[in-house]
Amino acid sequence: MKAIAKYRRRAKQVNSLLCLGLDSRPERLPPQFLQQANPLFAFNQHVIQRTHESICAVKPNIAFYEAAGEAGLRSLRLTMEWLRETQPDLFTICDAKRADIGSTSEAYACAIFNNLGFDAVTLNPWLGRDALEPFLGRDDKACIILCRTSNPGAGEFQDLEAKGRPLWQQVARAVSLRWNDRNNCMLVMGATSPAELAQARQIVGDMPILVPGVGAQGGDVAAVTRAGLDSQGGGLLINAARSILYAPDPAEAARTLRDDINRERPAGTGDATSPQPLP
Repeated sequence: MKAIAKYRRRAKQVNSLLCLGLDSRPERLPPQFLQQANPLFAFNQHVIQRTHESICAVKPNIAFYEAAGEAGLRSLRLTMEWLRETQPDLFTICDAKRADIGSTSEAYACAIFNNLGFDAVTLNPWLGRDALEPFLGRDDKACIILCRTSNPGAGEFQDLEAKGRPLWQQVARAVSLRWNDRNNCMLVMGATSPAELAQARQIVGDMPILVPGVGAQGGDVAAVTRAGLDSQGGGLLINAARSILYAPDPAEAARTLRDDINRERPAGTGDATSPQPLP
């Protein structure tokens, strides 16, 4: 199954547009995990086991695992192996924001898709299409292109006018009109500007959009959902990390956020009370 089809099927199966940001950090782990042979992996298992019925995707940020050294990368590999065995329908995103000259991007794609087994990866468009071709050429995987981000300094370059439009809109147009010839592209649009998210939706049609920035970053879930839904009442992956990972009850935090999202969806597409039963 191609990656975007896998995402759509999973979102329908669990009736959820919620993506869990698996940004696990050793210094934030509850004490009971520190005595485990692999604390990060044990924590990841714990959170996913409690939230999987409420999420359509999981998105580890590779930087946190790289920062933990060899043990961190081993934790990520073990997490991915465990997910393939226990949650094969869960859509997996490597948040890596990769892009480089061709041979380097080929190595990145091999590491993320072949070695770690992710369904999708976040990518930086700054170098142009040729730098992303090793990723775009994999029609079985999904390429999630940074477009308008949620950090405070995002507008420094992304809002610059380029041929009569903000630069971020030119990125959205390029991805939609020229880079998506294998129907394997998605966008990243930050949650802190619902108006721009709505503009992006108009540009890209029903292309899926990953939206970080809700939860601890303060994005308005209701406004984001209304602004970003596609013509079928879906098409979003609304990411939350810290607000779920470190909640007193991750299961309840995930259910609550899923239901908050679904309340903004059209009738028949987001009934939070009736997800399809998981196998």
